Amino acid sequence: PIQVELRGLTPDMVLQPEGAQRILRDVDDLSALHNVSYHLLAGSVSPHKKFLTVGLASVRRPRGYYLPATLQSLFKQSTEEELQEMVVVVHLADADPIWNMHVATNIARKFAHHILLGRLLLIHAPHEFYPTLEGLKRNYNDPEERVRFRSKQNVDYAFLLAFAANLSSYYLMIEDDVWCAKSFLTAIRKALASHEGSYWATLEFSKLGYIGKLYRSSDLPRLARFLLLFYQEMPCDWLLVHFRLLLTQKDVIRFKPSLFQHMGLYSSFQGTVNRLEDDEFQADALDLPDNPPAAFFTSMSVFENYEPLKAYSTAEGYFWGKDPAAGSVFSIVFQQPARVTRVRVRTGSNERRGDFLHAGVLELGRRRRAGSWDCSAYTTVGTFEKGTFEQRGLERGMPGPVECVRIRVTQDQSEWLIIQSIDIWTVAGT
Repeated sequence: PIQVELRGLTPDMVLQPEGAQRILRDVDDLSALHNVSYHLLAGSVSPHKKFLTVGLASVRRPRGYYLPATLQSLFKQSTEEELQEMVVVVHLADADPIWNMHVATNIARKFAHHILLGRLLLIHAPHEFYPTLEGLKRNYNDPEERVRFRSKQNVDYAFLLAFAANLSSYYLMIEDDVWCAKSFLTAIRKALASHEGSYWATLEFSKLGYIGKLYRSSDLPRLARFLLLFYQEMPCDWLLVHFRLLLTQKDVIRFKPSLFQHMGLYSSFQGTVNRLEDDEFQADALDLPDNPPAAFFTSMSVFENYEPLKAYSTAEGYFWGKDPAAGSVFSIVFQQPARVTRVRVRTGSNERRGDFLHAGVLELGRRRRAGSWDCSAYTTVGTFEKGTFEQRGLERGMPGPVECVRIRVTQDQSEWLIIQSIDIWTVAGT
């Protein structure tokens, strides 16, 4: 694996301002992240590796305090079985040790059950391990205070990631002011299954900042070192985008609906009002589609890079086809036959209200033709109403597993066609 190696870099390769030599030396000392002595404020590390670590950092806010509500949501929205596969790690990262201990005592009392069962850990990385937060570069003309805040936040997360690297198979990054969807862990497991065998560096379960970003735990050491190396350059969410691109994942892979919602009204920086909300949040994650691995085909001309994959829920954006005519098709061909129980298709968009499917049907296909993007036998299961199709109980009308799902246009239309999302639910068995 690629490692960000700090030793041997000359200061001018990374930093320009006065004091760069000192900053680089500080970061160089941090390159051996395993030498950081964490204070374990509450909880004990399980000897067994879990499926998922949920990590968040928390500091004193000038206004608002959301950490207990966030932890309550994480635990309340999970079943007992899900909780057994999960550990929550909170990095209490305030510079004031009295505040950290006060919060740790408060949280340990409120969530004693989860701490005793090894499901909640409260940690602190001592201030002496931090690189300097004075005299930093003022990129983007940010005020000095803002630069110090976001630079420290990068280091807070770096220490958290390094601590969590061996706790589980996957790591989920959230903030200390979020609501969680019911059974979000099961939804994440489902999403991972849908991407089995395909390459990814980051899966996203919210459109906001660094809420709901999923990583393989094996990537955490280098992500931690990456945040440390560039800690003063830009905000953490920007660095996470660069990290994804460096790991050669070009496109955002974001699952909809979102599993996490921002609850805080006040920012942790200077207590400013922050009304960020994810309009794609859905409180019940068990209703997420399965969307089995598939290939795509359309007879319509594709506009720019709005390719068919983008309609299949996980890729950012949507499909946009030119000149749909009677007989035009959009086909999904499964890698493996599947028992389809429910299909939901949404077409059109708020910006292009006319670009919906004016007349069309949804068909399920069997007996895939060898070397073809098609099946030889189709059953029409319903028609589109005002650009939308949704039907359940589809397995009752099919004699066996489905290999193709096809949208067929039944009438010429002058407007182009946007397919916003295609959601498919399946059941096990053949």
